[in-house]
Amino acid sequence: MAPRNPRRPTGTPATPARGEPAPPSPSSPHSPTSTDVLVACQDVALTFGQGAGAVVAVHGASLRVRAGDRLAVVGPSGSGKSSLLHLLAGLEQPTRGTVTWPAAGGPHGIGLVFQSDSLIPALDVAENTALPLVLAGMPDGRARTEAVKALALVNAADLADRLPEEISGGQAQRVAAARVLAQAPRLILADEPTGRLDHTTGRHVLDALLTAADRTGAALVVTTHDPAVADRLTSRLTMNDGRLLGTAANGPQPQETS
Repeated sequence: MAPRNPRRPTGTPATPARGEPAPPSPSSPHSPTSTDVLVACQDVALTFGQGAGAVVAVHGASLRVRAGDRLAVVGPSGSGKSSLLHLLAGLEQPTRGTVTWPAAGGPHGIGLVFQSDSLIPALDVAENTALPLVLAGMPDGRARTEAVKALALVNAADLADRLPEEISGGQAQRVAAARVLAQAPRLILADEPTGRLDHTTGRHVLDALLTAADRTGAALVVTTHDPAVADRLTSRLTMNDGRLLGTAANGPQPQETS
């Protein structure tokens, strides 16, 4: 696979260090048990800035996410949901407390669907989707095949040859979800994955995330302000002003049908 820009784009994931496991393909499911703790937070806080201007994004959060969990983190904009996900993904270092990944093998076992645009302009959609697999050492041809499979899960296979500038914001979000699905991570973190999508497309993306998690045995954590999205997951955690307010079981929810 020859990118249109041969230079490795700034900000792309680094190749896993020698000895670290490469991300598996969607056709190679994991076999975790429900007792596997993939990520654990203990009394975690996250503060931006110092002194009088400091902003506390997360206050003393403690939780565990196990294999097979289906968790919605709900709350208004600015409540700290995205900051919590970034802590779980290892993208932010906590100001206080600890974050560990006992059964995930570290943050590289996590797939994150970002809320904002995260596609690389110089790569087409299939190349963007396949990039983490290629960087992990998968041959280009196989990586593209797995990428197209993942794109099909979110009804975006027809976008494979387009550049990011040639697709809409909603389509870009579907591609970002496909890029995570292609890696078949042990833990999927999705930050408002349906926030920029119409109802039908958002349903397809959420269906794809749930299906991929079921196939691989991965846990799925979704932040959302949409009660209909939260109802699709098994349990719910409420966040307000950076604080976790408790969880409530939703019960198993079937996939919607068109």
